[in-house]
Amino acid sequence: MLGLGLIGGSVMRAAAAAGRDVFGYNRSLEAVQAAVADGFDASEDLDGTLARAAAGNALIVLAVPVPALTQLLGRIRETAPGCPLTDVTSVKTAVLQEVQSFGLLERFVGGHPMAGTAHSGWAAGNARLFVGAPWVISVDDHVDPGVWTLVMDLALDCGAVVVPARSDEHDAAAATISHLPHLLAEALAATAGEVPLAFALAAGSFRDGTRVAATAPDLVRAMCEANAEELLPVLDRALDLLHHARDALAEHKPLTDIVETGHAARIRYDNFSRPEIVTVVVGEDRWREELAAAGRAGGVIRSALPALGSRG
Repeated sequence: MLGLGLIGGSVMRAAAAAGRDVFGYNRSLEAVQAAVADGFDASEDLDGTLARAAAGNALIVLAVPVPALTQLLGRIRETAPGCPLTDVTSVKTAVLQEVQSFGLLERFVGGHPMAGTAHSGWAAGNARLFVGAPWVISVDDHVDPGVWTLVMDLALDCGAVVVPARSDEHDAAAATISHLPHLLAEALAATAGEVPLAFALAAGSFRDGTRVAATAPDLVRAMCEANAEELLPVLDRALDLLHHARDALAEHKPLTDIVETGHAARIRYDNFSRPEIVTVVVGEDRWREELAAAGRAGGVIRSALPALGSRG
């Protein structure tokens, strides 16, 4: 594990709980000391950690914000270029491009566990954070079936359900259900903060609507800025809906469109089915396309898929 914050620390805990041999690096000595005090194998020596990974051909998990990737990828290229590589970052295309620029694409499979809290750091980690949560694993054209299987097994060991998706499709979807909500939460919190009585009256609606505004600002900036290309059109769409609502109020017309459309979408989400993907064999012809289509339709992987050559 490279990075022992909320997500990286939770992966480390979950992987260890599943019986895996897991060790990690963090640049903060405080986080390393906390992890060691909790009984985990952690170090602030990046080169030593990567040398150890190379010796064991370990799966390397990048668990740092996008701006911090460049330094790590450079050191991986120097010390452990042959190791299988994945990440747990909330954008996929930007990470894919960074990995490609360092010549590490062949052994890379992108990942994104769709779980988290508004807290950060090692102390916020939880071995059960991913239980039942979707964990996106990229099925881009370059993806190696062996590395993909390694990443799938890690996600399943952490208790997640695997959602296969292409990186660009992931980013378009994440813009709507993760990055836009962050911006809306920030706007809601900032607006309420300008009204003297607001916090005294605030209850469930404000708490739920602004929960993610408690996330560390640097993390919010990193995810939104790295996905700007996909975030801009959905932000425009949300602003358009709000402008229509404003016009309706100004003209003393009902808010029927936005309220009923939003309500219907939420009901669809509450009843959204997640059929299990069971028939795809990793490594067979068109396996990536089949998984991407199944994920697009809501399918998930709950137990390990067979790989080419593994069937009787």
